Formats: sequence, structure tokens, C-alpha cells
Amino acid sequence: MSVSSKRAFVTGITGQDGSYLAELLLEKGYEVHGLVRRSSTFGTQRIEHLYRDAHDMDRPLLLHHGDMADGNGLARLIREIRPTEVYNLAAQSHVRVSFDQPTYTADVTAVGTLRLLEAIRDFQDAVGYQIRFYQASSSEMYGKVVETPQQETTPFYPRSPYGVAKLYAHWITINYRESYGLHGSCGILFNHESPRRGETFVTRKITRAATRIKLGLQKKLYLGNLDAQRDWGFAGDYVEAMWLMLQQDTPDDYVISTDETHSVREFCEQVFGRLGLEYTDFVEVDPRYFRPAEVELLLGSSQKARRQLGWQPRVPFGELVTRMVDADLELARKEQVLLAAGHDASMPHP
Repeated sequence: MSVSSKRAFVTGITGQDGSYLAELLLEKGYEVHGLVRRSSTFGTQRIEHLYRDAHDMDRPLLLHHGDMADGNGLARLIREIRPTEVYNLAAQSHVRVSFDQPTYTADVTAVGTLRLLEAIRDFQDAVGYQIRFYQASSSEMYGKVVETPQQETTPFYPRSPYGVAKLYAHWITINYRESYGLHGSCGILFNHESPRRGETFVTRKITRAATRIKLGLQKKLYLGNLDAQRDWGFAGDYVEAMWLMLQQDTPDDYVISTDETHSVREFCEQVFGRLGLEYTDFVEVDPRYFRPAEVELLLGSSQKARRQLGWQPRVPFGELVTRMVDADLELARKEQVLLAAGHDASMPHP
């Protein structure tokens, strides 16, 4: 099948990864369909620019209302869209929130994946052609790590409801691959960030607060465990790995990482340093932000992906920090202008 006739269905398209993946697929000539939850407010800010780009490229970007909790709805969308590739990025993806909402996290992140797999299996049985499926697995499945670095063969030890839910989704994908011949691949992605990262995630929380502090819009930043170490990469690089997995003749599972680790403390140093500030003057530790069960160290080994997919990360840690700080500094400046004009910068303006 030619690239021009490929149709991709992306759950979680309005999130950080979904927006970068949609960009990539449109550039490659795909017809892109995305799943969005219906709500009283619009949550499509990350992909609004893609409508214009898709029109310019004469490639459709179509959004469909639905929910990972609605198996019948997912089955209907699979029948209507008839995708050649499905990328499952939808999840309740905040680790700390998963302790407060474990049932919801399990229903959407774990069982939601099962509902989507069942919809794909039923459709394939009915029409006789194969859909290639990507499951967004997570380094949080390693949790209390039993070896460092973590690779595809490393045993899992999740330490949060989110990690447990992702582990179920990971193994049910493998089960459908082995039981029903599903072309399903799992990307065990380590932490990946960008200027589009949600503001409740620690990296974006830091860059957003630091830039506001620089402009006098905020005084303090409260964080949890500063000594936690993560393998941080750029989300735009990681979605390319997702696509590459589904171009392989044989489905498989791959760790996607930069293969280096940095602490939250080091991230703070880099961010505040770029702004000419000393992080210790503004950052305070608040026990409320500690997890009930901490994950101290995550460090991936992406050698399999580099060898078999030809993938490698292109944006180093320092450049990632720079991109995020520069984008949030511009956002803070806009906020400053609105405040000077007497507007509430937290509210939308015409």
C-alpha cells in the first residue's frame, strides 16, 4: 500500500505526542484522523495550526468525538475510518494524579487499550486486511528498577497506578499479537518533553514558573523530589520512532530513550541558569508533591531501536531545555502585556 493511501487513527491527538505525531504523518502524506473527548471547552490548542497546514498540503485532518471508555464507539470509528495504522496515545498520563484517581486511570489507560484492540480485531476479522497498531508504553513500567540501564528484557516493577495500567496495556498488546496475529508494536518511551508539554508535568512546571519569576509574575516554585533522575528527550524525536515501528514487516517492542540521565535538580539549574537566576533562591521542596511510592532513577538503553529502526534522538538535553525556556519566556511576556493592560492573563481574550 502506498503512503498516499495510508490512513492513521490517533487517540490522544490533542496531547503533546499526538500533535507532533499528527504533524509527522501529515508531512508524510497521510490522511490523519484523531480521537477527541467532547467537553464544554476546546482542548485542541496544540493542533490548531495543523488544520491550516493540512489544507495547504491538501491532506485531511479529521477529528472524531469519542472516549476510550466507550468500546462501541471505538468500534464504530474503526469501521468508519478504516485506518491502516492506529496509534494509541490516549491515557490518564499524569503519574501523581493516578494515585488520586486510580480507577479512572485503569479504565482509560489499561482497559481502554483493550477496548481499542477488540475493535481492531473485530474489524480485521470482518474485512480481512491488517491494521498496524502502536501502543504507547512507558518507562514508568520499570518503576523500582531491577537493573540499569533499562532495556526491552528488563523485568517490570511499576510503582504507581499509572505504571500498572500501562503495564496491562503493554502486555495485552503483546497478547493480541501472539494470540491473533495482530501487527502490534509497543514503544517503551522514556520521559520526553517539549514546549507543548502540559503545565502540570514537572519539566514544564519548572520552565513556566522560572520564566514567570524572571518577569516578576511569580515569586516561588514548589516541587517534590529534586533528586529523582530521568532520561529526558524531545517529543518530536520520539514520535518518529513510533512511526518507524509501524513500517517494519515484523512487529516488536522497543525502548526509546536518550540513554543518559539528569536529575530534577539539574533541570532546575539549567532552566534558571539560562535566565540568569539561581534556582536555590526560588525553589522550595513541598512534601505534598512527593509520590506515595517514588521512582528514583530511570535510564533507558535504546540500542535495539537504533540498530533495527535506524532511529536516534537528535535534540540533546541542553537544547531541549533552551527550547522550552525560550517558548515559555515568550508566553510569560504575553502574560505580562495582558496584565499591564488590566486583563486577567489566566482568561482568554479576543
